[in-house]
Amino acid sequence: MMQRVNKQAVARAFGRAAHTYNQHAELQRLCGEKLAGFARKQQGQRVLDAGSGPGWFSKRWREAGNAVTALDLSAEMLEQARSLHTADCYQRGDIEALPFTAPEFDLCWSNLAVQWCSDLRLALTELYRVTLPGGQVLFSTLSAGSLSELTTAWQPLDLAAPVNHFLPVEAIALAGDKLPLRLKQETLTLAFADVLSALRSLKGIGATHLHGGRREGGLSRGHFQQLEQSWPRDSRGYLLSYHLVYGVMDRE
Repeated sequence: MMQRVNKQAVARAFGRAAHTYNQHAELQRLCGEKLAGFARKQQGQRVLDAGSGPGWFSKRWREAGNAVTALDLSAEMLEQARSLHTADCYQRGDIEALPFTAPEFDLCWSNLAVQWCSDLRLALTELYRVTLPGGQVLFSTLSAGSLSELTTAWQPLDLAAPVNHFLPVEAIALAGDKLPLRLKQETLTLAFADVLSALRSLKGIGATHLHGGRREGGLSRGHFQQLEQSWPRDSRGYLLSYHLVYGVMDRE
């Protein structure tokens, strides 16, 4: 449940993607809409969007009739969210150390953000801590086996695939073993016209920080030709699969 995460590097990576994020965030939108379906209430709540990015779902919750606080590690993401008028309040902060001293929110929402935390147990405990009695915590994350196509495609290059380690579902469940956590699972597979489009989809949302560091140098034309040959694909195109885990906690 523990991993070393350079939060400043993560914030920089997502900050660089602040202006392109919404163009490439198909997975985030599909996942978030599924997650929203677990909410007991859709309006009249105080909502924390933890790991809000540029505020796609902050805006969704606000337009549904909720008072929304957008929280993110990245100042650039929050500035983009502010420019789009997505929330009522904007707060820079870390999910593992939420800047609220007492329960304030009816719904603590975190869509595809907690996989960037060092300690998932701490992140879930913090989200639960700031949720009001009778409220909910809803989060989504990625589990082991996600982006397996990248690993497969990189094998002929004799290079480490640019994929972070994701926790297995059992470890995600263990992180919430002292909390009223219920988990749901789903696999979503996206298809792209070519390898470059698939890679750009990851870069465009800022998901380019590797906890273990990056190798020096970029990919050559020969590397791209090898990737084209080895990347798993079907009639729809070049594939990227995501093993999604949805978490629900009802606050007592």
